[in-house]
Amino acid sequence: MTTDLKYPIGRFAEQPLAQEKKYAERVKILHLRDISQLPSLLEHSVANLDQLQLHTPYRPDGWTIQQVVHHVADSHMNAYMRFKLALTEDHPTIRPYDEKAWALLSDTQHTPVNISFTLLHALHVRWMELMTSLTETQWERTYYHPAQDKSVTLWNTLALYAWHGKHHQAHITSLRARMGW
Repeated sequence: MTTDLKYPIGRFAEQPLAQEKKYAERVKILHLRDISQLPSLLEHSVANLDQLQLHTPYRPDGWTIQQVVHHVADSHMNAYMRFKLALTEDHPTIRPYDEKAWALLSDTQHTPVNISFTLLHALHVRWMELMTSLTETQWERTYYHPAQDKSVTLWNTLALYAWHGKHHQAHITSLRARMGW
């Protein structure tokens, strides 16, 4: 953990291939575990918070805890679709979305967080089934991210979303620690 409120676990670092163009199996297992456990860990991180606390920003000019939870659900749905597109199409161009604008929509502002937890639990079961079935070659499949103007492998997408879940969970847990909740 760092004292940086925006990046409490540090910034994401792309994951290089291991020796001989093979992915590090140990690293893959850790990333898969992180994604598998995220719905429960994130849900636990907001346990017993009241509405005032859920509507508290995790940092000045940051999202509220409620927005963070709904953002994780939105983001991970998009990641799941990127996996499916990359596995069924040849280097598809994905559709970026404006996560800041999504965080301001009515469903994010007014829907209880338990709805996104239900979604995340179900989504991660499907996503894990898909990811644990991939061959080494499939992890090398790519999609094009036009907002970043780069090709992205599924291997790096796995690493990104393993980090992403921990990143946002740390927003919540570090706020709770600072506030004594």
